[in-house]
Amino acid sequence: MELQIKIIGGLFILLAFLHIFFPKYFNWKQELGSLSLINRQMMYVHMFFIAFGVFLLGLLCLTSSNELLHTTFGKRVSLGLGIFWAVRLYVQFFVYSTKLWKGKAFETTVHVLFSLFWTYVSTIFILAYLAG
Repeated sequence: MELQIKIIGGLFILLAFLHIFFPKYFNWKQELGSLSLINRQMMYVHMFFIAFGVFLLGLLCLTSSNELLHTTFGKRVSLGLGIFWAVRLYVQFFVYSTKLWKGKAFETTVHVLFSLFWTYVSTIFILAYLAG
């Protein structure tokens, strides 16, 4: 289980760095151009802090997998993370419109990969909490 948490840590760090490409991929310069300055800057700032949080979570998983599995506090953190990522999985299916990915090869691939990733992550963290 420790190895699984470390793998998740590495994947979180990779995901954090992928956020660098979001503004260009999602064409934020044009798409957000009509927003007020505060709303436009909030999009960039929130994206940065999401990426930063995911990066730090990756570091936590890489450096503290033993504690996440074997301490009371770590198990509570693991449960919280399991619930958090399970909610993210729910959002993948019930908040995002299927119009965003259905019938589009790349977007469908990303949807499937992230659905599998959120399932994997939430399952591992919940199992880490339940492990004796």
